[in-house]
Amino acid sequence: QVQLVESGGGLVQAGGSLRLSCVASGRTFSRLAWFRQAPGKEREFVAAVGWSGGSINYADSVKGRFTISRDNAKNTAYLQMNSLRPEDTAVYYCAAAPVYNNNWSGWGKGTLVTVSS
Repeated sequence: QVQLVESGGGLVQAGGSLRLSCVASGRTFSRLAWFRQAPGKEREFVAAVGWSGGSINYADSVKGRFTISRDNAKNTAYLQMNSLRPEDTAVYYCAAAPVYNNNWSGWGKGTLVTVSS
């Protein structure tokens, strides 16, 4: 079992930046990912990274603006968010999965990102 704790959210003006962190404990999974959910909307995929920092995927809506990374020595994943837009406003969650399936688990409480115009 893996437990994940997200942090780093806050209120930022459009065009600004935030860096989210996800600290893992317990069982370590090969892949880590960020998801987000805006009020009244479905949860959507944002970005994922493999064990060694490769196998990176981004949603089209964040390509060129967000960067996902991980530091296994610190058991931490990061999401650097630049050029933020009001439509990026959401609760951001991280999750873990093994290499052999997409059974995401370890969901934390999330961290709220609010981007003002």
